[in-house]
Amino acid sequence: MKLTKEQIEKLYAFTRKHYVVHYDLQTELVDHLSNGIEEQWQQNPKLSFDDALQVEFKKFGVFGFMDVVEKRQKAMNKRYRKILFRFVKEWFQLPKLLTTIAIFIMFFLVLHLKQASYVLMGSILILIAVDLYHQFKRRKKEKTQKQKKEKVFMLEAMIGDTRNGFSVLTFTNVFNIVNAMRFNFSELHSYWLALIAIAATLLCLTFYITAYVMPSKAQELLEETYPEYNLI
Repeated sequence: MKLTKEQIEKLYAFTRKHYVVHYDLQTELVDHLSNGIEEQWQQNPKLSFDDALQVEFKKFGVFGFMDVVEKRQKAMNKRYRKILFRFVKEWFQLPKLLTTIAIFIMFFLVLHLKQASYVLMGSILILIAVDLYHQFKRRKKEKTQKQKKEKVFMLEAMIGDTRNGFSVLTFTNVFNIVNAMRFNFSELHSYWLALIAIAATLLCLTFYITAYVMPSKAQELLEETYPEYNLI
């Protein structure tokens, strides 16, 4: 016996009911559950679909699908970091290396100013304002997706969540640190200024990549990660 299309849809609904929100993991679990149910039917054709489903679900243990979700999230976090590193590495190769050097020089020169703290805080406030505007637009798009019940993949959600979390937490913390310290950067030795400029450059590159580059290439990254992405 084979599962019907309606029963497959019930399996998807079952995974969503048990807090599996990403379509790629739902599909993996549905495939696992359907294979298990069909194997049970080979041994006992009279077994009902619901009873067979409960038998398969109990095999996942007390926490249900949570262990599977956690393992997938760890694996996807690792993949996300590799993708991020790949994009960051591009900025240390020609021709983007020239832009990276220019950003570093800009920070290095600004830090020599007596009003460097205020320049940095003002720049951060502008970046936060611009970023909040883009986040607002993205949340409207996410709301539309939920209303249309569009399928969301784990990597797709991770690109959005990391982008929002990184920008808000990082820039807020940096602003608070600079505001609290408010010391004269120009009094520091040049190598300290160079180190601060390097850190600021890396921070800006990471922000730009996570906030704009990766979201703009989300379609390409999803197709690369999920061969079945274009089939749905």
